[in-house]
Amino acid sequence: MLSILRREIPFLLALWKANLLAATEYRVAFLSQVVGMMLNNALYFVFWVIFFQRFEEVRGWSLNEMLLLFGVVAVGFGLATFFFGNVLSLSEVIAEGRLDYYLSLPRPVLAHVLASGSAPSGMGDFTYGLISFALAGHFSVDAIARFVLGALLATVVFLSVLVIAHSAAFWLGNASLLANQVTMAMITFSLYPITLFEGTAKLLLFTLLPAAFVGAAPAEFVRAFTWQTLGQLLAAAAIFLTLAVWLFHRGLRRYESGSAIQTQV
Repeated sequence: MLSILRREIPFLLALWKANLLAATEYRVAFLSQVVGMMLNNALYFVFWVIFFQRFEEVRGWSLNEMLLLFGVVAVGFGLATFFFGNVLSLSEVIAEGRLDYYLSLPRPVLAHVLASGSAPSGMGDFTYGLISFALAGHFSVDAIARFVLGALLATVVFLSVLVIAHSAAFWLGNASLLANQVTMAMITFSLYPITLFEGTAKLLLFTLLPAAFVGAAPAEFVRAFTWQTLGQLLAAAAIFLTLAVWLFHRGLRRYESGSAIQTQV
């Protein structure tokens, strides 16, 4: 296992470096996407600022907790889309037979295809998330450590759920609409306090559509450390990552070549 990690980490670093160089080749376009995404997130958060000017809190959540929530979600989503940008178009890669290139190389197919693309706007999400966390005012060393760990685990869950959704293309052919709906649902429901949901809806947000593990649960973990919350986050990340990898490789058995072996620049 250690030998595999030593071999693959430099490979991923090389891919990320190439993606960064490609993204910053046109700096004005890159910066406009970053700043544009930050403004988009800020405008969306204005709703909560206005809301909490009228209501001091909602079921235990105040503006400070919402800043934490947005910070965790934005950093998690930003890391996922910037470093593994092809997760947003994985179903198209599968349906169009463009996995041939990745299958022809002695590298882990899933990691290779995901890391071969980058969404520059993800850096805007990431930067906004850091600002949101800073505005929440949690400057202690342990809070920062919990934020980093919570955001990383949220990234794993988000990536895993998207891989699961996009892997439906192995069976359905064109699954881009389904995957896009899952993506939007994950983002939307992760940005709401979990205390707003009860019963079946709350259960779904921890299982079938685990948006709670991308937003509310990590935010609660940043607010106050508990072994129970940490265990839940670690278990969710491990379970959904394992399921995503298993389902993707299961789908590879059904994959039909598109005769698309080509040079990736």
